[in-house]
Formats: sequence, structure tokens, C-alpha cells
Amino acid sequence: MNAPRRALIVIDAQQEYFDGPLIVQHPPRDESLARIAGAMDTAADAGLPVITVQHETAEGAPVFAPGSEGWKLHPAIERRAPSASKHLVKGYSSVFGAGDLTEWLRANGIDTITLVGYMTNNCVLATAAAAEPLGFAVEVLSDATGAIHLSNEAGKVSARQVHDTLMVLLHSNWAAVTDTATWAEAVAAKAPLDKSDLGTSAVQGRTAH
Repeated sequence: MNAPRRALIVIDAQQEYFDGPLIVQHPPRDESLARIAGAMDTAADAGLPVITVQHETAEGAPVFAPGSEGWKLHPAIERRAPSASKHLVKGYSSVFGAGDLTEWLRANGIDTITLVGYMTNNCVLATAAAAEPLGFAVEVLSDATGAIHLSNEAGKVSARQVHDTLMVLLHSNWAAVTDTATWAEAVAAKAPLDKSDLGTSAVQGRTAH
């Protein structure tokens, strides 16, 4: 199998997820932040493109308003951002709604995107699904992403339930899910990561239950 041509995409590692209504609950946000920073360092050392993405809403909005404290990248990411290959601002869940990302990836020969950042239950999920018809392979680093507790008219779920469920779901079809240490080994070896498929996951699911 050919070596994957990877780019690391750092999704919305912003202060909004560390203070306020969208505060990340699982995995522990300080731990996931350290893994995001570590993945950026691994990518930089390996010469992989790094793309930072920042969510933005309207002026005066309660979250992600341009220039607000919550809109800013976390300092641990901000310190590394100047060395990134590209920075994008988005207003939709999927990063593919941000500027010329698709064209840039293709122009730079990228066939595999590695996703880290926030949130598992929104922008990571949306980006992984959106990559499928575009032809990009997807990797998701489970310990470098994070989810929040959710409750609405349909029910309530904890951040752990949300995150763990979505990791299994993503690995069953849209992405190869692994941790940052295993990904770093794959980067060093220039090797692809294995993922499951829906049929295999369904058969194993029936056996497990």
C-alpha cells in the first residue's frame, strides 16, 4: 500500500472550549489539548502540512464572536500556529466549508487528513463525513479531540458517552480512529492506519451483544 500523504487539521482549538457553555468535558480538556499540541509537533518534525482552523460567528454573538476571548486560539496552539502551512476561518461545522481547503489539499497532493480539535460531536464528525465524497481518507485522534455533555428534547447523554460512541461510529465507516502515540508511529513509518468497515463492525457488534 502506498504511503499516505497526510496533513494535520487542527479544528477550533479555541478558548471557547475551555471556559463557558461549550467547555469540553471528555476526554479531560487539558489532556486533549496536550495531545493536540503534541500532534502539531510531530507533524512539524515530520514535515507534514499543518492547517489550523478557527470558528467564527457574527459580531456580538454569544460565542465565537470575532476578536472575543473565546474566539482566540488557545495559547498552546497560538504559539505553534505561525509555523502552520495554512490558517482558515470557518462558519460551518465542516472545515470543508472554509475557504479553499479542498483545492489546497489537492494542489499539495494530500490524500489523507488527520483530525484533532473540537468538538467530537460537531465539527470533527461533520468534517469526517464531508471528506467521504471528496475522496480524502480520514484519521481521527481519539485522545486529541473532545466532547461535551448534551441534553435536549430527545434525551441526555454524557460527554464520555458521546465521545466513545462517535469514535466507534467513525471507525466503522468514515475514519481510522487511533491515539496520538500510535499515529506518531505511523507517521514515522509512513504507514497507513487500519480502519474497520460497516459490515465488519455490524457483525462484531452482533457478536458482542
